[in-house]
Amino acid sequence: MNLPNKITISRIFIVPLFMLFVIPLPEWMLNSNILEFARPTLISINDFILNYGNYIGAIIFIIAASTDGVDGYIARKTKQITNMGIFLDPIADKLLITAALIALVERNEISGWAAMIIIARELLISGFRIVAASEGIILAAGKLGKLKTVTQIVAIVASLVRNFPLSLVSDFPFDSYIMFLAVIITIYSGYDYLARNSKVLEKR
Repeated sequence: MNLPNKITISRIFIVPLFMLFVIPLPEWMLNSNILEFARPTLISINDFILNYGNYIGAIIFIIAASTDGVDGYIARKTKQITNMGIFLDPIADKLLITAALIALVERNEISGWAAMIIIARELLISGFRIVAASEGIILAAGKLGKLKTVTQIVAIVASLVRNFPLSLVSDFPFDSYIMFLAVIITIYSGYDYLARNSKVLEKR
């Protein structure tokens, strides 16, 4: 396995670690009679997750997201592009974004509608790419797709840290506005992608 693929796989394995820090322990676990002996410890862990886990999660998310461009750059630079890498890279990206959105909905930091729209768009485009790949057609992401990814990452990080450090000097809801922008760009980039590539499949 080459270095780019190792980086991509590491991004997939980071996702569960990210989730551990940002999703609170379920109520059934805290109130379980079986785990009553560990209840004080579980409550302390849950309090830590609720108060500080999102900041640690934001750091983990930024590290994972930053590897997205690294693996692709190394693969192109060293001519180590493989079918495995082409398959795993978009999956790793979507797993990370989806995990973060689910965590934010669980913490009541963002609307479920925002998460649903973004995730639905990613699933739709992934399905489209799979159909294209079955016909031997590789569809590259466009500039709007890259802009979509950047705005999603910024929106997720802003939501995780609750606008810190901007929150120290202003009550401006930057996270809400940037998430709204991310949703709009997500919708439009999906439409643009389908419009530009639908004729390719029709010809086949």
